Amino acid sequence: MNDSDLDLDTAIGQYAELLAANLQAQREAHFPPDARKQMRSLTSGEAAELLHVDHTYLRKLHREGKIPEVEMTAGNHRRYTLDDLWQIREALESKAKKPGTYLPGRRGDDPLQVISVVNFKGGSGKTTTSAHLAQRLALTGYRVLAVDLDPQASLSALHGIQPEVDLADGGTLYDAVRYDAPMPIRDVIRKTYMRGLDLIPGNLELMEFEHETPAAIARGGARAFFARVRDALDEVEADYDVVVIDCPPQLGFLTMSALSASTGVLVTVHPQMLDLMSMSQFLRMTSDLLSVIRDAGADLRFDWLRFLPTRYKVGDAPQTEVIAFIRGLFGRAVLVNQMVESTAISDAGLTKQTLYEAERKDFTRATFDRAIDSMNAVNDEIAALLQKTWGR
Repeated sequence: MNDSDLDLDTAIGQYAELLAANLQAQREAHFPPDARKQMRSLTSGEAAELLHVDHTYLRKLHREGKIPEVEMTAGNHRRYTLDDLWQIREALESKAKKPGTYLPGRRGDDPLQVISVVNFKGGSGKTTTSAHLAQRLALTGYRVLAVDLDPQASLSALHGIQPEVDLADGGTLYDAVRYDAPMPIRDVIRKTYMRGLDLIPGNLELMEFEHETPAAIARGGARAFFARVRDALDEVEADYDVVVIDCPPQLGFLTMSALSASTGVLVTVHPQMLDLMSMSQFLRMTSDLLSVIRDAGADLRFDWLRFLPTRYKVGDAPQTEVIAFIRGLFGRAVLVNQMVESTAISDAGLTKQTLYEAERKDFTRATFDRAIDSMNAVNDEIAALLQKTWGR
């Protein structure tokens, strides 16, 4: 392609088409024959960890016939699908002395938890955090809806959806929150290959909400936009325990509407001084904008706000100092655990996988174990916040 022979819009368009075609070919190569991802089966050790039981106790339950039997490999090892885990959870929960021992989600009048993952700056690990949080919650027994509000749609790509190919006719949250003829939110929710996890994908169409909202505000006031996400989620409120929203890296109308629907807010923080300076502006601007929509009638009560240090390099003295600095400022608002930077996360991403989907044997054991232990510690700390919010 000779750049001098093309207009800029034509050149960019050709590069976009070339990249999209090759990404589609890559997807089909990785996930033949129908280019759909599947969740791998789990070892008995992984199953026991997710069920919060001892490995030997899990074997005993099988031996005594108290839980459904599962596939046995040629080497006489058990392998568990996510459907198997849900059936086992239900069997164990029916005999548990304490409700919620194996099914940790909502009970009775417990409210739906809506977690927005936000940051003003790209590269803070926001989508990585959202994807792993949503999957870990689903793997441990919650009913989860993940919402990709980022027009770049990285969360969707991680779950096997190529927006420019799979969403050519729409199918994002925009269709449920648009101002003219919105469709029911159920029509844009997709089942994923992971039991317990549904997804509303994203694409560039989400930007239409940013473009259309000023005119809607002029017609109907601020409520025209800030209640859109909350109202849409209300339609499926009974179907889920937790909603995880991956917000765009900007303070637009989409982010404000998501925050207005949130019961919990997770701010990802890359522990470097320049990122802290950016976050300072982000927090100030967010506060100012939220004050405006609160004055317009938004209910901005929330249960918790936490800061999550991400991409932390273990042993990096400057990053350790930055984390200590923000802990000194924000105290308990900073999560106890931090997400480490790891080649295991980036290597898994090359094939559009999270750590929970990847096979441990494909990585250096120490590297993978450190990454998965860090990820689990972060996500389980957030799950404990959910339990506390429900009064447990």
